[in-house]
Amino acid sequence: MSRFKIAIIGAGSVGFTKKLFTDILSVPEFADIEVALTDLSEHNLTMIRTILERIVEANGLPTRITATTDRRQTLEGARYIISCVRVGGLEAYADDIRIPLKYGVDQCVGDTICAGGILYGQRNIPVILDFCKDIREVAEPGAKFLNYANPMAMNTWAAIEYGKVDAVGLCHGVQHGGEQIAEILGAGDGELDYICSGINHQTWFVDLRLKGRKIGKDELVAAFEAHPVFSQQEKLRIDVLKRFGVYSTESNGHLSEYLPWYRKRPEETKRWIDMSDWIHGETGGYLRYSTETRNWFETDYPELLKAAGKPIDPARRSNEHASHILEALETGRVYRGHFNVKNNGVITNLPADAIIESPGFVDRFGINMVAGITLPEACAATCISSINVQRMSVHAAISGDLDLLKLAVLHDPLVGAICTPEEVWQMVDEMVVAQAAWLPQYAHAVAGAKERLARSTVKTREWKGAASRAVRSVDEVRAERDAMKLRAAG
Repeated sequence: MSRFKIAIIGAGSVGFTKKLFTDILSVPEFADIEVALTDLSEHNLTMIRTILERIVEANGLPTRITATTDRRQTLEGARYIISCVRVGGLEAYADDIRIPLKYGVDQCVGDTICAGGILYGQRNIPVILDFCKDIREVAEPGAKFLNYANPMAMNTWAAIEYGKVDAVGLCHGVQHGGEQIAEILGAGDGELDYICSGINHQTWFVDLRLKGRKIGKDELVAAFEAHPVFSQQEKLRIDVLKRFGVYSTESNGHLSEYLPWYRKRPEETKRWIDMSDWIHGETGGYLRYSTETRNWFETDYPELLKAAGKPIDPARRSNEHASHILEALETGRVYRGHFNVKNNGVITNLPADAIIESPGFVDRFGINMVAGITLPEACAATCISSINVQRMSVHAAISGDLDLLKLAVLHDPLVGAICTPEEVWQMVDEMVVAQAAWLPQYAHAVAGAKERLARSTVKTREWKGAASRAVRSVDEVRAERDAMKLRAAG
C-alpha cells in the first residue's frame, strides 16, 4: 500500500492522540504512513511526538511522525484529517457553566446544546471553517475530515454546509451504551446486536437483539432496575426508557440537560442524579473533572513513555471509529458503525438538513448509510427540538447575528423551561462579553452588550451550596458522596 498522510489537529490531547495512533498502527497495511501532528501548545506537541516516536521505534515500523504548530503545513497533502480541538480551553468552558448557572440553568456537561453547548459552538465553528479552508486548499483532493470535537452536530453541520469538505462526525456514546446493555443482559462477545439512530447524544436503541431474540422495553427496564449499580446511576435514563419505550445512548448527566423536565428545579434535580461519578449528573461535573485532571499527562508522562516502549497488541485496539473507518476505506474490509452525517432522508421523520447519528457501512466506496429508519415519535420530537436549536446556532455562528444566537438559546429545551426571554437576552449578552476573545464574529456586538448589561434590571439568582457551584474541590465531592451513601444506608 502506498504511503498516505494523516493529520491530527489538537494532537496535544496526549491520551486521546496516543489511543488513535495505536489504533491506526494496529492495521498492518498502515505501517508506512505519515502522521502529522499540530497543536497550539509546543510543549504538548513535544510530549506526544516523543511518545509516538517511542511506539514506532519499539515496534520497528517505518512510520513517519512530524509535529508543528503550523496547521497549514500539517494539512499539506493529508488524505485524512482528524480534529479533537476545544476552542477557548477550560477558561471559556468555565463561563459556559458558570454564567448560565446564575440564571438557574444547571448543566452537567454543557458541550452539546443548552446554553453552554451553543456558546461552545459559536467558538468552534469559525475555527472549523478555517480548518476546512486549509483542507480545500492544501490537503489531498477529496480529503476526508473526521471530527471528534463537540458540539458534534454543530461542528459537522458547519463543516459540510459551509466548509464544503467531505466530513463525518465520530463519537463513542453508542458503544458505551451498548456495553451497558450487554452487561445487564449477560451478553457474551458478539451476542448483542443493536441499531441506534437519532442525533448525536440523543441516539436511541431502536432495535435490540440478544442471540437473535428481540429485546423489548419491559425486559430492558427489568434488567436495568435489577442491576445494583446502573439502577442508581442511570435513574433518569431508566425513567425515559419507561416513558419513551427505548433506551438513550447518552449518560444520565448528558441526557438530563437535553430535556426540559429533569433539571429545572434544584430539589427535583437531586432525585435524578447520582454523585458516585460526575457523569451521572453532578452540576458542572465535567468542568470540575477536566479542571482537576487537566495536566494528568504531566505527572503520568514517565509511565506513558514506558508503556509506549511495548509492542502494539492489535487485540487491544479500541472501539473508537477512526482507525476502523480508515482501514475500510483503504483496504475494502467492511466496517459497520454509527456515524454523524447529513440526514438527506436516512431517518424519515427528521429534517433533511440535520446532522444525524445512525448506522452505516464503510468500504473502499465510502460511508454508506442505512436508509429508511423511522424513529419512535417521542424520540423524533425530542431530536427535532434540538435540531432546531442546532440549526439556528450554526447560522448565528456563521453570520454573527446576535439576535439569532439569543433566539437559539431561547428555544433550547432546558433553558426554555427555566428562563424568561429577558433573562435569556441578558445571559447571552453576558456570555458574549465574557468570551469575546474567542468570538470574532460578534466583535461588532460586544459594546452594545456591555451597555445593556450596565443598565439591566434583570436580577440573577443566587444558588447556594456545594451542589450549585460549577467547580468544586475533590474533598467537597467526596464529602457529598459519603453523606448520600450514609443517607441511603439509613
